[in-house]
Amino acid sequence: MSEVAAPTSAIQSTWQVDRFVVVTALVGFALLGGLIWLETAPFMVVLFAIGTVLGIALYHGAFGFTAGWRNLVVHKRGAGMRAQLLLFGVTSIVMVPLLYSGQPGLIGAVAPVGTSLVVGSFMFGLGMQLGGGCGSGTLFTVGAGNLRMIITLVFFIIGTVLGSINLPWWLDQPGFDPVPLVASFGVTGAIVLQLVGLLLIARWVSRIERKAHGQVASDELLWKQKGQGFWRTLVTGRWPFTWAILILAAGNILTLAIGGAPWSITFAFNVWGAKALQAIGVDMGQFEFWQWEYPAMALKDSLLTNIPSVMNFGLLLGAMLAAGLANRFNESSRNKLQGRPFLAAVVGGLLLGYGARLGFGCNIGALFSGIGSASLHAWIWFACAFGGSYIGIRLRPWFRLPN
Repeated sequence: MSEVAAPTSAIQSTWQVDRFVVVTALVGFALLGGLIWLETAPFMVVLFAIGTVLGIALYHGAFGFTAGWRNLVVHKRGAGMRAQLLLFGVTSIVMVPLLYSGQPGLIGAVAPVGTSLVVGSFMFGLGMQLGGGCGSGTLFTVGAGNLRMIITLVFFIIGTVLGSINLPWWLDQPGFDPVPLVASFGVTGAIVLQLVGLLLIARWVSRIERKAHGQVASDELLWKQKGQGFWRTLVTGRWPFTWAILILAAGNILTLAIGGAPWSITFAFNVWGAKALQAIGVDMGQFEFWQWEYPAMALKDSLLTNIPSVMNFGLLLGAMLAAGLANRFNESSRNKLQGRPFLAAVVGGLLLGYGARLGFGCNIGALFSGIGSASLHAWIWFACAFGGSYIGIRLRPWFRLPN
């Protein structure tokens, strides 16, 4: 998700609302929701609404992979990383049995393991730190009015299209077919194995923090914001991680149950970019990726019938609504974007997009949903993306980005 700070407890005593932003978000939700209802089916409207709630949770929860990983590397603080691990564990406990319950039409986030995955996830992790966010983080910060992240998003989209053109070549490189852990360990065994893996990583994270600071901070998991009531924190404040974990886990599980596949982000970027090129006369059907069944169908059909796109639209509007209600829209865009920070947004966006396509998704589609599907590729993605992120953190000072 993103490095951009979400609302903190330093809220003005008088609750102020950016009415223009709030009204714009609500009108956008009503109009787009109506179009989805007319063009598709009621379940797509539900997924649109789920995307909106996820956008609100991402904004208020400050649930950032980008900042969480950097805080561990630079400041030796692991609260963000532990929250992510808890999210993965909670989700897999519910999602893995659901996927293998025998209910027809459910497809997990599983992908091949090979050169494409390793290179793509490493590139994505590097791009996270230079671009300023991951897939969901880029979206919710754009929705909240961050101008720098618009640059990242544009080049993110360009990168995904380039990646789609090159993906068939990468898939011809050494690798092997998807490895669902359930096939070898059963449903219970796969869940236990993943929980043990997550616990071991959590212990490693806590050891790093304890060694650096003498103790492990745990107060961000629970609501301890003094001087604010529940409703004030809910609408304008920084949420405790627990709130975000529950909403994000429920959102992914509901997306699987209603849409037939787990939550994903970046395939929509692929479709947006390809459709834009089609509109100016480029025949995307000449490329092998866009001849495959699902991409070809997505390219042909309306964006309003594409689940990742519909949920992304909801996510953007949800973050916009949350920022408006908190009177913090465009708060992170006060400094001019030029020189090396601008270059970082461009390079980071390209790496994010290209890496997401080669790595079969971002922190949501490949990592979060991948672990929720008990797929081996998600664990390899995790390790390689963290390695790329580590390099990106070391490069940030050159790009005049703060650590």
